[in-house]
Amino acid sequence: MSVFSILGGALSQAADLIEPLFGGSATAAAIILCTLCVRAALHPLARAAARGEKARAAHAPRLAELRRKHGKDPERLREATAALYAESGSSPLAGCLPALLQLPVFFVMYHLFTSDGSGLLGHTLLGAPLGGHWTQALADSGVFGPHGLVYCALFALVAAVATWNYRRARTPVARNLATGAASAPDGGAVPGLAGLAKVLPLLSFGTLASVAVLPLAAALYLVTTTTWTACERALLHRDRDRGRHADGDGDGDRVPAAPVAAAPGRTAG
Repeated sequence: MSVFSILGGALSQAADLIEPLFGGSATAAAIILCTLCVRAALHPLARAAARGEKARAAHAPRLAELRRKHGKDPERLREATAALYAESGSSPLAGCLPALLQLPVFFVMYHLFTSDGSGLLGHTLLGAPLGGHWTQALADSGVFGPHGLVYCALFALVAAVATWNYRRARTPVARNLATGAASAPDGGAVPGLAGLAKVLPLLSFGTLASVAVLPLAAALYLVTTTTWTACERALLHRDRDRGRHADGDGDGDRVPAAPVAAAPGRTAG
């Protein structure tokens, strides 16, 4: 018996418990509740990752100054950078480990909701099969048929979350990439940096394509976890967002980093 069949059996039992509330859509509701519980359990790791991001952002101005001061001496720059992190008790990779520790859980969850062995894909959500795809819903009843409307609701939610993520991510992504360029030992230009800063915030909209091609069970998981992530990041980075809005320039009260080498005249902050 595989781990997916064991987890699927546990979810099926949970669905039986909540069936009086959700009827034939109890399994879909169990998938959403399971996803929320898992993300809640992983929240301490997310908080640790957010602390690491804030620590790196706090060091950005001093790292830029070190690059300007020791840019022509890579060895001296490395020593000064190491001393800076030792002084603060932080590390250049602060927050990365908590983020990586979450990946195996996401991998198992994704395969649980795409594997036939889980026993979950034979159930339905408002009549739409959890093992079905958007193309099947279109063939069955069209875009605005009973099954198509389930996907329309998912697409609308994903689009709203992606738009929110895009608006929130544009300035932080540009600033983080600029910080990386400013702290580069050689101080040289980073090819494609400006284009990357524009493209990365758009990746949130890739979830729309995923919902269209994945089984409905996996689409429910993806939409739920994506929405949780958006809300979680807004909560964990609310001080940064409040600072950006207070300044009115999208940057908060932080000291701006060094100019981006690939785009003269443009600041990282």
